[in-house]
Amino acid sequence: MIFDYEPTYGGAHYDPAPAGGVVSRLDLYETADRSGPVIAATTAVTRLRPGVYRFELPEVPPGRYWGLVTYTPSDGTQPVKDVGVRLDLPTGTDLVASPEAVADALGVPLPITAEQRSALETAIRNAQADVVGYLNRPVVPKAITLRAVTPFFPGSLDEAGSWPLPDQDDIVQVVAYRAHPEGTYDVDFLVGLNGAAEETIVRYVTAHAAESERQRPGGMGNPGRRVSSVSAEGQSISYEAAPTEGQAGALPTLASLNRLRRRLYQPLNRPPRPPWPYSTYRGR
Repeated sequence: MIFDYEPTYGGAHYDPAPAGGVVSRLDLYETADRSGPVIAATTAVTRLRPGVYRFELPEVPPGRYWGLVTYTPSDGTQPVKDVGVRLDLPTGTDLVASPEAVADALGVPLPITAEQRSALETAIRNAQADVVGYLNRPVVPKAITLRAVTPFFPGSLDEAGSWPLPDQDDIVQVVAYRAHPEGTYDVDFLVGLNGAAEETIVRYVTAHAAESERQRPGGMGNPGRRVSSVSAEGQSISYEAAPTEGQAGALPTLASLNRLRRRLYQPLNRPPRPPWPYSTYRGR
C-alpha cells in the first residue's frame, strides 16, 4: 500500500526539500489521540514531485488509522510532527470513498465487521456508478508509463504537455519521472479523472452510499426522523421534513459535479486570410 503525503507548514502546503528539509517518518495509531502504541511505522518515503511525498505502508488489517508524520522544514531546524493525517486503509482501491467514512455518516461505531464492510462497499459502488453515468467518464484514472522519452520543454517536467503522451485525456497528471544518464526519462502518468482526490465526488458518493444503506431493508443506521410536534393526547405525531436541495444537511446533487464533466473541444471559426506571400501567416 502507498500513501501520498503533502506537507503543510504555517497553514500552507509546503515542500521542505528546496530548503534542505526532509520528510522522514510515518507512524500509525489506532486511536485519534495517538496516545496508544504505534501499530505500524515506516521510513520508506520517496519525493514524487515538488510538494508530494510517497510512503510505502506496511501491511496492516483494513480499518481506520491515525497518522503522525515527522519532517524537518529546512536544514538545521527542529523536526515538526504533523498530526493531521487520518488514513482509511487499504488505499489504492477502485473506490473513491471508504467504508469507514460511510459508517461515520451512518453513525455506526468503528471498527466495522467484515460483513458491514462488504455491505458498505456495495453501497459505495452503486453511488459511484451514478457518478460515472452522469459524468460519462470513469472516476478511476489509468496509470501509464512512458520509457526513455525526451521532454519537449526540459524546464517544465511536471507539466503533462512537456511529454510525448499520445491521445491525452483532458486530465493528465505527471506522477513521477526518473532520469537516465543519456538525458531521457521514464515518466509515470495518471490519465483521467481521479475521483478519490476530488472532494465533491467523495462527498457525493459518501452521502448517497450512507443514505442508500440507511434505506435498505435490514441495512445499517437509524432513520432518525426528528419529531416536530406531538398532540396533547399523544394520538398523532408530526415529523420534520428532510432538508430540501440547497438547505444545510441536504444530500448533494449530481449538479454539484458539473465542473468535472468531460470537456468537448470544437475548433474555433477563423477569419479567412490571404495566401502567402500576401499574408504573414504560413500555416502548418
